[in-house]
Amino acid sequence: MRSFQATAIQMHSGPDKAANLAEARRLVEEAAESGSSLVVLPELFFWRGGQDREGDAAEPVPGPTSEAMGCLARDLSIYLVAGSILRISDEAADQDRARPKYRNTCLLFGPDGSQLASYDKIHLFDIDLPGRISLRESDSRSPGGQTVCVETELGLIGLAVCYDLRCPELFRRLSDAGAELIVMPSAFTAATGQAHWHALLRARAIENQCYLLAPNQYGKALQGFEDYGHSLIVDPWGKVLAESGSGGAATVSAWLDASHLQRIRRELPCLTHRKIRC
Repeated sequence: MRSFQATAIQMHSGPDKAANLAEARRLVEEAAESGSSLVVLPELFFWRGGQDREGDAAEPVPGPTSEAMGCLARDLSIYLVAGSILRISDEAADQDRARPKYRNTCLLFGPDGSQLASYDKIHLFDIDLPGRISLRESDSRSPGGQTVCVETELGLIGLAVCYDLRCPELFRRLSDAGAELIVMPSAFTAATGQAHWHALLRARAIENQCYLLAPNQYGKALQGFEDYGHSLIVDPWGKVLAESGSGGAATVSAWLDASHLQRIRRELPCLTHRKIRC
């Protein structure tokens, strides 16, 4: 890993795809102008609406949004994590067309605009609290099956998305693959975020001795619940380097120091002490 500035972007995405993409572009350009080499957008930055409209929003990859994000990365000469989009998967052709399912896919682009990695969210958020909230991602989305860690000029970057945060085994696999930095685009709710967001993000960074970037959505979603905001960048010691508030679009930036990561791993080599492997 080398030292560089990184940015996590906080957004409030809605059902107007064009408006979301324009806002994403504005914030990514702002981050690049500030000197960031890596910029990470939140989960479903390109569109957020009702499950009955996901078929209209889903895209193939390559497709309009992925191509636009690749061009943006190239134009700004940055590494860009395009949060996640709803992807029309190869499996969709074999599904019941009356109720197709999509992948929640995180894409990483390099400074030349090429797609370097694609990760399909593995853990889907299903909850049913009568009279309060009901949301089943598995009704319209298919889980991925592979962890993804990719080598770049910045370092080894692992990919995760939102609800994956509650499953430490995924992060251990990324650590075993050499991850020095993990990005986790999110749309984490306020109810759970107030209790668990900071604690879990810091824990994942501490136990895997890596930097962790977690851009989040904020504001009230169409489903009726509130997203938490508080986009974070955490260092390998668990220190919060940068944080946004709960409301408002934001770019949250921090310097990721390679020597700091190396020193922590050298002076407290807990990753080498592990006796149980997942």
